[in-house]
Amino acid sequence: MMPRDDVLSVLALLREAGTDVVIAGGWGVDALLGEETRPHRDLDLLHRAGEERTVVAALEAAGYTETLDRRPVRFVLSHPSGAEIDLHPLEFAADGSALQASFDPAEPFRYPAACFVTGTIGTTTVRCISAEQQFLFHRGYEPTGRDVADMGRLGEKFGIDTRP
Repeated sequence: MMPRDDVLSVLALLREAGTDVVIAGGWGVDALLGEETRPHRDLDLLHRAGEERTVVAALEAAGYTETLDRRPVRFVLSHPSGAEIDLHPLEFAADGSALQASFDPAEPFRYPAACFVTGTIGTTTVRCISAEQQFLFHRGYEPTGRDVADMGRLGEKFGIDTRP
């Protein structure tokens, strides 16, 4: 599990290392909502591809080890406590937009510059992806009950139609 205190510790550690990360996934949803709505299995972080060595070194110094490698799309670092961080490397353009590799090289994941917003975890302001971007990434696969609940909460708060 990835409790709030662990999330904030990881973010502080990566900020001290000088890296630029953005929260996605379930913690990203909760950051947008401004409240913790459910327990989280992991922390999804988007990072600048050029900062990957620094991100990994900082997390390894904190006891994390790589447990899954699906580069260039994503990779996972796990802590002996059970905490997991799912890392997604992004290539940023000069206009602030970014691309993430996908398993279909012809169809990368696209992040418009406007999708990088802020939210809160506890009393801490954090960078996260927008509700619209969350919805975009939750299409194209069969959502779990947790996904449906997350998107419903975002839809209600941000006035977004959640019907497929």
